Amino acid sequence: MKIATFNINGIKARVNALSDWLDEAQPDVAVLQEIKSVDEAFPRELFEEKGYQVETHGQKSFNGVAILSKLPLEDISRGLPGDESDEQARYIEATVIGAKNALRICGLYLPNGNPVELDEAGRPVEGGKYAYKLAWMERLKARAEELMAEEEPAVFLGDYNIIPQEEDAANPKKWREDALFRPESRAAYRRILNLGYTEIFRTRFAAPGHYTFWDYQAGAWQKNDGIRIDHMLMTPQCADLVTDCGIDAGIRGREKPSDHVPLWAEIDL
Repeated sequence: MKIATFNINGIKARVNALSDWLDEAQPDVAVLQEIKSVDEAFPRELFEEKGYQVETHGQKSFNGVAILSKLPLEDISRGLPGDESDEQARYIEATVIGAKNALRICGLYLPNGNPVELDEAGRPVEGGKYAYKLAWMERLKARAEELMAEEEPAVFLGDYNIIPQEEDAANPKKWREDALFRPESRAAYRRILNLGYTEIFRTRFAAPGHYTFWDYQAGAWQKNDGIRIDHMLMTPQCADLVTDCGIDAGIRGREKPSDHVPLWAEIDL
């Protein structure tokens, strides 16, 4: 089974680019972020014609996540547990039924967190975007703990808006005070990893120079001034089944691309 995550940066603007990539890459499951569409407006018929079951958790003009699957989906849930007042559409879960195993898919679009607002003591200002990011990550950690305890194949994949290490940025110095790279953000990410999760891409590609995002400004793509912020974190029961993974970087150079590119893995399910 081939599973992929792709921040498409707006389904309306990127519907053709997404459709072309699906035809070429043929993922069995595609987890999408930033669909920027309410559920009713998502062009599900186009993807259903390609054989995908479509599940969305949308929001007008902002955020929004989706799962497209050629395999049966069960037990679908929307929204990250832990804060009933959170109205941002950033999380969706479902179980994919493979030939030999089932896999819990947790699709996420983690908050960006900028601008970073700190008080005089250097703590995130309550109610600010950075405080929301860190609180969201604590809720994510709680859900990750629950799934780890179940000892079943599960993967948390999506746009994490986290640069884990310096080698994940072409120019790490310019990101030092950014919410994607601040020490509090990276520490929160490591706390999730340290539950026992495997960040699958780095198990196969240890060298720097691998990115999933290039800004539209200042010729970032042409200069390869990228960052790696899209990740797959897997339970041991899932990581043991991975046979290959990669980044489809080349589609960033096409017409009207997203600023992200797909990250994918082959899993023996």
